[in-house]
Amino acid sequence: MKLYEYIQQGGPIMYLLLVVNIVGWSIMLAKFYFINIEIKTSATTSDDLTKDLLKQKDSLDTSSLIELAKQVCTSHILGVEKGLNTVKIIATISPLLGLLGTVIGVLSAFHVMSQTGLSDPSNFAKGISMALITTVGGMIVAIPHFVGHNYLLGMLDKLETRLEKSVIEKVV
Repeated sequence: MKLYEYIQQGGPIMYLLLVVNIVGWSIMLAKFYFINIEIKTSATTSDDLTKDLLKQKDSLDTSSLIELAKQVCTSHILGVEKGLNTVKIIATISPLLGLLGTVIGVLSAFHVMSQTGLSDPSNFAKGISMALITTVGGMIVAIPHFVGHNYLLGMLDKLETRLEKSVIEKVV
């Protein structure tokens, strides 16, 4: 069976999962690219972040300067992190959408069974097929988004550590 046929059998929930999957993958791929660039150019970024801090170096004590440096780095990381929550939301709602499709499919199967009985099992099987396909679809969307989100968080932690270390070394 072809992918399009699976999507068609899953009904509207599968089309929704397809759209959510495309959006999520687009965000993840863009984030992988941009975070890698940020990691490679962290030295330049730390220089830029340090410029404003060096102006305040004489007016602040060391602990205040370190705290301010951490805040500047955190602020920069928050900008880089933007959009990552969408990936987390997709990883979270995809199994729920699959479950919704499951319930709709089983409900449809029982509705057909109540209307026609089991004289034509193929009608009953369509609802069960929809139920199973949407469950699988939800998991297929959720698992890579969950893994990608966690991997991207690890990359952000690496970037934040590198920036903080570099900025603090330049300021103190």
